[in-house]
Amino acid sequence: MKLQRMNRRALALGALAVSSALALTACGSDDTGGKDKDAGAQASTQAGNIKCDDAKGQLQASGSSAQKNAIDAWVKQYLAACKSVQINYNPTGSGAGITAFTQGQTAFAGSDSALKPEEIEASKKVCKDGQAIDLPMVGGPIAVGFNVPGVDTLVLDAPTLAKIFDSRITNWNDAAIAGLNPDAKLPDLKIQAFHRSDESGTTDNFTKYLKAAAPGEWKYEGGKSWEAKGGQSAQGSSGLAQQVKQTSGAISYFELSYAGDGVKTVDIKTEAAEPVKATVENATAAIAAAEVVGTGKDLALKLNYTPDAAGAYPIVLVTYEIVCDKGNKSDSLPATKSFLNYIASEDGQGLLKDAGYAPMPEEIITKVRETVSSLS
Repeated sequence: MKLQRMNRRALALGALAVSSALALTACGSDDTGGKDKDAGAQASTQAGNIKCDDAKGQLQASGSSAQKNAIDAWVKQYLAACKSVQINYNPTGSGAGITAFTQGQTAFAGSDSALKPEEIEASKKVCKDGQAIDLPMVGGPIAVGFNVPGVDTLVLDAPTLAKIFDSRITNWNDAAIAGLNPDAKLPDLKIQAFHRSDESGTTDNFTKYLKAAAPGEWKYEGGKSWEAKGGQSAQGSSGLAQQVKQTSGAISYFELSYAGDGVKTVDIKTEAAEPVKATVENATAAIAAAEVVGTGKDLALKLNYTPDAAGAYPIVLVTYEIVCDKGNKSDSLPATKSFLNYIASEDGQGLLKDAGYAPMPEEIITKVRETVSSLS
């Protein structure tokens, strides 16, 4: 799906639906039943550490679907402490989220790609005397999920992935795949490659990996929109994960947090001696080597998609919260700062690993905390 202009009525309806879901999540009864009391005590302690300050009212936000599971976990804890706030996060995708933000419809946006110069320029219309900035808040591996009957472990490299997603390798018993998996019983089965239909930072990061690690095989420029021909599409990371789960012969890309319910993930062959599994720890090893390339208060990162260190997973993304450095709306600024302060805190980042995400390295998250405190 190409980037769409969202009118205010559509955004309001979407936000209302998400609001209802989040309200149920935050206010519903505890369904953990007989689980250990330590989890409940930890949650209570975390809620007690959250500083609500003057936060109140509704906080509208939208964007990255990659971070939805993290947002859900954060919102549940935050609303338990700050009962005067209602948070409506609509996982519309990174591109739509940035558009809604630059049109003044949301307090912040989530994006799996750093802002482009033209997006920063557009933000100056809503950020009075300021501009939008990137705050890296959530990290993690982009898993490549697959559904191949009889195959539990699968190794692929960047050139082979590029050919698969460019419709140049179309069967699971192809010689290139067999060469990387000599012990696997690969079936004579058509490959069903799925990509995002909506504009997505996950697509942007996945194709940046293909372009960096297999430049001879991936000839597309990249970006939030899928450019290769062929294949099938689905909306959102959850849509892709569902297609892999239900479609024999399927392969797709999505955040590790969506690879639940028995979805198998590909081990990626890099320059290291052993293929690398998609794990939070292996993604953290790659993100820790990222370089801050933003200027001023902007903390955009440059990721290394071709690591050669053992255990460094090469397909990673960082989700940014997009917010005005100055000129935030006075009615939403207290809640925006309070919520962002919480998710950047030790407690907030501590929830990420269990949700399948990678916390930001300490050097980076320390800068994020300082920047959030200075928002005006």
